Amino acid sequence: MTVVYGPVPSWRLGRSLGVDPLGGRVKRCTFDCVYCQLGRTPPGPVLRDVWVDPETLTAELVAAAGVPADWVTFAGMGEPTLASNLGELLDATRTFRSTPIAVLTNGSLLADQTVRSALRQADFVIVKVDALDEEAFGAINRPCLPCFLGEILDGVRAFRREFHGRMALQMMFIEANAADAELFAELARSIGPDEIQLNTPLRPSPTLPLSREAMAEVARAFEGLPAVQAYTAPRPTVIPLDVTETRRRRPEYQESREQAVT
Repeated sequence: MTVVYGPVPSWRLGRSLGVDPLGGRVKRCTFDCVYCQLGRTPPGPVLRDVWVDPETLTAELVAAAGVPADWVTFAGMGEPTLASNLGELLDATRTFRSTPIAVLTNGSLLADQTVRSALRQADFVIVKVDALDEEAFGAINRPCLPCFLGEILDGVRAFRREFHGRMALQMMFIEANAADAELFAELARSIGPDEIQLNTPLRPSPTLPLSREAMAEVARAFEGLPAVQAYTAPRPTVIPLDVTETRRRRPEYQESREQAVT
């Protein structure tokens, strides 16, 4: 299999059967985040395109029909909204599998109405927000195309208004932004997501994670909000379809202990 991978044990989504709409061989992303487990984003133009056709995805979903999963999750080797046929792939997934569908996105393209329309076909959309101002956005997320945090947040708010499914904000906390936890909580209140996911780089990363104690301090800023955090959320045990394809997207996966984090 080259498009469908996992399932992986996710602290956010339980048994998560992955779909990679980017083809699974090269990282394709609008950001070059300092903590990314997939390494640096290759240089070159960042364009929306088609890398996986619905027929290929359908065939792999049929082959994985007996695999138990709580969610089918569109993620993989970069930013899934770069797939210009994302709506078709979501539609194909819903046709051949009754499992609810989640999409992980960095939100960089949410200012585009066509992207928001495609994402509305999902059941659960998890949008990443790691910065509060343009300087921090440039330092942490290192965008690979001309975009501004303000425009992205406008797109996030527009999507929140339009989307009738479940939406979460994921906030990746590292040393550079941990002191702003209360301001992140204020931002979350202004957007009003169904869930706030407090993360830190627990996968292999060039950026060190916050300690368990530091993340507990971050979580205190979100008291009264629907927040979960990476250190304390439970993870299921799963067996992936193909260990090689799983490790391509999730390098930290260890077959012997089966306890990766999403």
